[in-house]
Amino acid sequence: MQFNAKARYIRFSPYKLRPVADVIRGKNVQFALNWLETAALKKAVPLKKLVASAAANAKQLHDVDVKELQIKEIRVDQGPAYKYFKPGAMGRSNIYKKRFSHISVVLEPVETKEVSGGTKS
Repeated sequence: MQFNAKARYIRFSPYKLRPVADVIRGKNVQFALNWLETAALKKAVPLKKLVASAAANAKQLHDVDVKELQIKEIRVDQGPAYKYFKPGAMGRSNIYKKRFSHISVVLEPVETKEVSGGTKS
C-alpha cells in the first residue's frame, strides 16, 4: 500500500530542489523529516511539509506509524515559468524566468523481516 502527496506551483526552481530531494530519496521518513528540519536551507521547507503531509495521510487513512514508512519515490518536476523583463545593456530588455516546481512524494511501509529462532540439536 502506498501513500502519496503532491505540491504544485512551488516558487523554487526544480534545479535547486532536486539535490535536496536526492538526499532523502529511499530513506526512512523519520530520518528524512529530521534531516530536513536541521538542514539550514530555505528550499528544504516545502519538501519537509510535503513529506509530513504524506506521513499524515498514512496515519489518518491506515493508522501506519511514521517509523514504519520509507520514501519510495520523490519527484521534482518543472512547472510553468513566470517571465518578466528587466533593462539590459544599450537600452535593450532582458528576459528573466522565475521557475516553478511540482513535487510528488510516494511513501511505502518498510518490509519487516522476521527472524525465526532456530533450535540447536
